Amino acid sequence: MKYDILVIGGGASGLMAAYSAASTAADKGRDLRVCVLEKMPRPGRKIMITGKGRCNFTNMKDWNAFSAHVRSGSKFLRSAFYSLPPERLEAFFNGYGMESVVERGDRAFPASHRSADVVDTLVRACQGVGVIIETEAEVEEIRHSREDTLFTVQLTGGRSHSAPKLIVATGGLSYPGTGSTGDGLRWARELGHTVTPLFPSLTALVPRGYKDAEGRGPRHIPRETPMTEFGQKLCGIQLKNVGASLLVQDTVAGSEFGDIDFTDGGLEGPLGFQLSRKAVKSLTNGSRVAITLDLKPGVSLTELTTRVKELWEEIAHDPRSARIREKERCRILLGKLMPWELIPAFTAAHPGIITLERRGRADTKVWINLVTIAKALKEWRFDIDGYVGWERAVITAGGVSLDDVVPKTMESRLVPGLYFCGETLDIDADTGGYNLQLAFCTGNLAGISAAGVF
Repeated sequence: MKYDILVIGGGASGLMAAYSAASTAADKGRDLRVCVLEKMPRPGRKIMITGKGRCNFTNMKDWNAFSAHVRSGSKFLRSAFYSLPPERLEAFFNGYGMESVVERGDRAFPASHRSADVVDTLVRACQGVGVIIETEAEVEEIRHSREDTLFTVQLTGGRSHSAPKLIVATGGLSYPGTGSTGDGLRWARELGHTVTPLFPSLTALVPRGYKDAEGRGPRHIPRETPMTEFGQKLCGIQLKNVGASLLVQDTVAGSEFGDIDFTDGGLEGPLGFQLSRKAVKSLTNGSRVAITLDLKPGVSLTELTTRVKELWEEIAHDPRSARIREKERCRILLGKLMPWELIPAFTAAHPGIITLERRGRADTKVWINLVTIAKALKEWRFDIDGYVGWERAVITAGGVSLDDVVPKTMESRLVPGLYFCGETLDIDADTGGYNLQLAFCTGNLAGISAAGVF
C-alpha cells in the first residue's frame, strides 16, 4: 500500500502525529493518506497503564515552570511545546468529548480517571480526520531510496507499505510488554543516526538489604526478586511530606521534598522517581549512590533533639508508663514521631538507638539514645545497590541524538522526510504529566511538519 505519511507506533506521540498531519492537511483543503502501524492488538497500550490507570496526560505549567522539570533536551523542546502547549492539549481532549480535571501540582487527568478515555479520544480524533490505524502490524525493516525519496516499510508476514514521509514514534525500552522494544532506535542507527546511551528512568531504586539478591554493586535487580525480612517490614509504607537527598560518592547531587513509597520494587513514589534518573546513571557509571530521608524536614536537628527529649520526659512522668520497660517506652516515643507501621523497620535499621549496659551477671541497664533517634529521623541513609530495569521503568532516558534532529520540525538532519517524536528522542522529564506532554507536543510538531511540505 502507498500512503502520503506513515507513522510507526500507535502510542501517545504516534497517534498525535497522525492526527496533526491529517488535520493540518484537511485545514488546507488537502486529502492526505495517513496510516499508523501499531504492532500490538490495540493502540495506546502504554497510555493505559500511565498514572496507575488514571493517566496524568499533561501538566498545566507554563514553559518557564515546565522546562525546569525536563531533565534532557529542554532547549530542543521549546518549539514543540509551543506548537501544542498544555492548555491547547487539554482543549483538544475536551473538544472530542473527554472532560478533564486539574489536581495538585498542576496535573491534568481525564475527569473519569480512566486512562482508556485518553486512548479512545485519540483514536476517535484520528478516525475523524481519516487516519488509518493498522494494528498487529509489526515492522521488520525500513528501506529508504534516495532516488525516489520513498520509505518502504516491510511488515512481518510479507506485506509492505511505502510513503515519502515517515514518522518514527516507537518509544524507548521501558515496559516492553506494551510494545516498546527499541525497534525505532535500531532503525535510527541503521539510517546513520547517533543513539545516546540508554538507561531506565523513573524507576524503583533498590536499597542494600531490601532484596534477597546475591552480591553487591550497581545492577539491574528484577522486581520479582524476593524481599528480605527488612524489605518486607518496609513494603507498603507511604511517607508524606518528607525530604530526600541523593548522594553520589557521598556528595549531595540532588534534594527533593514530597512523598515516597516503599514497594515490592524498592523506593518509588514521586520522590523516588525524581531522584532515580541521576541515581541510575551514576550507578551505571560505577559511582556509589545513597538516598537519605529526612522524616522531619520542618525542624532543625537541634529543635528535633529538644523535642525528642521533651517527649521522653512526658512518657517517663506519665503514670501509665510506671511499670513499662525502657524498650516499650522507646516504642511509645517512636510512635509519637512516625507512623506505627514504620517503627519495626526504623529500629532494625538503627540498632544504635538502644544500648545495653551490663553491670553484673544479673544486672543489665537499657539506655535509649535520644540524640541518635533525632539524628536518624533527620538522616535515614539507604545505600543503593541497584534498580528495577526496563520491565517496570516508566520512561527511557537517552535516545536519538538531538543533534541529528531539527527542533522546529522534528525532521532528521540526515535523512529528509524522516521524523522522530516522543520517547524515541533523547528527551525525558520528571513524573507528573511532563513526559506525556512531551510525547504529545513532539508528535504534534512532527505531524504538522510532515504534512506541511506537500
